[in-house]
Parts: sequence; C-alpha cells; structure tokens
Amino acid sequence: MNLPNKLTIFRVILIPFFVFFLLAPYFEGYGNYIAVAIFIVASLTDLLDGKIARKYNLVTDFGKFMDPLADKLLVCAAMICLIENGKLAAWIVIVIISREFIISGFRLVASDNGIVIAASYWGKFKTTFQMLMIIVLILDIQMPFFEILGTVLTYIALVLTVVSLIDYLWKNKSVLKEQQ
Repeated sequence: MNLPNKLTIFRVILIPFFVFFLLAPYFEGYGNYIAVAIFIVASLTDLLDGKIARKYNLVTDFGKFMDPLADKLLVCAAMICLIENGKLAAWIVIVIISREFIISGFRLVASDNGIVIAASYWGKFKTTFQMLMIIVLILDIQMPFFEILGTVLTYIALVLTVVSLIDYLWKNKSVLKEQQ
C-alpha cells in the first residue's frame, strides 16, 4: 500500500477520535480544541494524499474510491456532530449531504459507462469552505467577529455546495443522456 492510500486510511481512522472528543462530556471546555486539532490533521492528509499521488504517479483505483469517501465521512460526521451541539441547522446539513449522495450516485452511473469524472474547482472550493466552516463552528469563539464569520462561512459553504452540484451535473449531462 502506497503513502497516499495510507494517509487516506489514517484520515478514516481519525474520524471516531474526532467525534469522541467533540461529543464526549468528559472533556468539558477543551474537547472541542482536541477535536479541531484532529480535524485539521485529517483535513491536511486530504491535501497531502492527493498531491503526493499526483506528483509521484501513485494514483490507484483504491485511492480514487476511498479518498472522496474519506472526505465525505469526515465532513458529514463533523456536520452531524455540529447539529448535536446546536451549532448548525439540520436543513443545511441535509442539503450538503444530499449533494454528496447525488454526486456519488452520478459518479457510479458514469463509472458503469466507463467514464471517470474528475473533481472540479467548484467542488474543491466547496470542500475548503466546508472545512473552514467546521473549524470555526467547533471552536465556538464567543466574539461577534467569529460568530459572524461562522455564519458567513456556513452560507458560503451552502451556496458553493449547490453551485458545485449544478456545475457538476451540467458539465456531465451527457452521462444522463446515455442512460435514457
């Protein structure tokens, strides 16, 4: 197993630890800081595994499948925890997770037709803003600037989620036409 795939597996392994520190009542006052640190490390592995895989030609089918899945698991777990903590509205998480299911299904259909669909810049921006939103919301710094920043990042992430979905479907509409 190559290094990028090990980083992807490491990211998946970090998710239960992240959730534990974010939700467990044993770490009152500092569990969220440990959770944020774990989340940042996991997010950085996402950045690293892709760069290493492309730079050293270590792209594998396992990585193509597991890397986006690991990202979705991390971000979705975080957002669901933020609902539990009262820091994120359920409807926002439903929209974001719905987009992920739609894109995953669409990729599956494309794959069955022998088509590989690369991630777009809109998708990368979406992921970046979702991760920034999650970090700010978990830190929950009780200052007006950070409260506004959390709200702004949430709505930017939401808009980018919808825009990236529309862009993705529009650019790959031929996949749907082939199914008819």
